[in-house]
Amino acid sequence: MATLIYPDSAPDQITLDNRALAYGDGFFTTMGVISGKILWESYHQSRLINHALALQFDLPIYKFWGKVNDAAKILSEGIIKLIVHRDAQNVQAVRGYGFSANDQGRACQVWLKVTKASIATDSYWQLSQNIKIPIQPFGEAICLTAQLAQFPKPLAGIKSLNCLDNVMAAGELQVLKSAQLNLVEGLVRDLTGNWVEGVMSNVFYQLANNDHRLDNDYFSGQWLTPPIEHSGIDGVMRRVIIDKSQKRGQPIIQRKLQDEDLPRLSKLLFCNAVRGVIPIAKLWLSKDLAVDLVQF
Repeated sequence: MATLIYPDSAPDQITLDNRALAYGDGFFTTMGVISGKILWESYHQSRLINHALALQFDLPIYKFWGKVNDAAKILSEGIIKLIVHRDAQNVQAVRGYGFSANDQGRACQVWLKVTKASIATDSYWQLSQNIKIPIQPFGEAICLTAQLAQFPKPLAGIKSLNCLDNVMAAGELQVLKSAQLNLVEGLVRDLTGNWVEGVMSNVFYQLANNDHRLDNDYFSGQWLTPPIEHSGIDGVMRRVIIDKSQKRGQPIIQRKLQDEDLPRLSKLLFCNAVRGVIPIAKLWLSKDLAVDLVQF
């Protein structure tokens, strides 16, 4: 059972029993809308279904998805955010973190937020005959000191309401932006030291063939992406690029991005479901050292 809540019908107060507030017991997805249509709609639906299964929510999206599409048509262009959390009214018989092992414990609320915004671009990446991904202007990125939390399965890769690691990374990026105005993203690593994703996006990269290492010769010109194992979010746009590249016979290889790879980068892009692809012209390894990248 799922209850859809619009901002204008939301309760005046949220109680301290609210599971999203108390425990971050939920997840969300953020969807771009252009010309009244949700971008990558089926991928967002799959995310909602898979996340609900992992967190043991009863989320029959077919019962309310028509209203989401109606909101997209009215919006025309902008962003729709769906926040899903366990319904506190049905689980308070269990104290603390727990929830009832029955249908009541699986009930959830779905909050729908609509934001008017300009997200269409003039440039597109023609990934296949029918797939065009918006491309943002080239920008610069920087390696951050913040690190991503690690999670066991089935929590790994979920876009959950527990985002403190991303919050801290975003805060660090904002401070650096004040000194380096061209920054559009920050590269973040996990607790093992591998670089995983951006503050609000996933990462794809290519390596230059410039030091005659065997693996570098093999991967030269090949698009790579860090695996999402115990840290990071398996984003919608990441999944679209991986799936469509596979279908056109140019599969993406999942490979860890390590410190020694950074000076060998030739191409780097970030991506998310709202902004599409954000190509990077320069990656700052520190405040004083940068790698110039190929503009493609």
